Amino acid sequence: MIFSSALIETAVNEFARMPGIGKKTALRLVLHLLKQEPAQVQQFSEAIARMRQQIKFCKQCHNVSDEDICSICASHSRNKGLVCVVETIRDVMAIENTQQYNGLYHVLGGIISPIDGIGPDQLNIHSLVERVQQQGISEVIMALSPTIEGDTTIYYLSKKLQLPEHPVKITTIARGIAFGGELEYADEMTLARSITNRLPLENYMQR
Repeated sequence: MIFSSALIETAVNEFARMPGIGKKTALRLVLHLLKQEPAQVQQFSEAIARMRQQIKFCKQCHNVSDEDICSICASHSRNKGLVCVVETIRDVMAIENTQQYNGLYHVLGGIISPIDGIGPDQLNIHSLVERVQQQGISEVIMALSPTIEGDTTIYYLSKKLQLPEHPVKITTIARGIAFGGELEYADEMTLARSITNRLPLENYMQR
């Protein structure tokens, strides 16, 4: 792709670094910004910079937040004894969009994947065990994508959460999600049913 301006080329290359954005799409975005008033472009760039500089991660669940504790964890209307374990922040958004879940969340930050060099120590597992021990959690829902890596992570977590001093019910989302599928791409109705019709972990592991 040949550019008549080094400034445009640099901007296109920066946009193209984003996931799912190719050079042609990046060029359309840059040209769109060129059509906007300078004040609008300045507002756009300041919003992105402010988001990156000021965003926080909830000290309890690791979800994104404007404060030290996210609005979900701070809500008095949530079921504090129910925690849904997810892989990423996008999964929290996907489940929230179903409007069928009223508990808390715990974002692992990934799943165990030796091939990718991701082990348990790189995930938010220790803080999950601490929450179960200290916050009176009665049920943990494993809402991880139904892949080999997801199942491996569920199995590992189930062993870590076998706490004699604090027995906790462990369930998984029902098999409305096809094996190998990503949770965030499931339609809202399927995801809602999978959470509502969740299964005891032992049923899931014996399938």
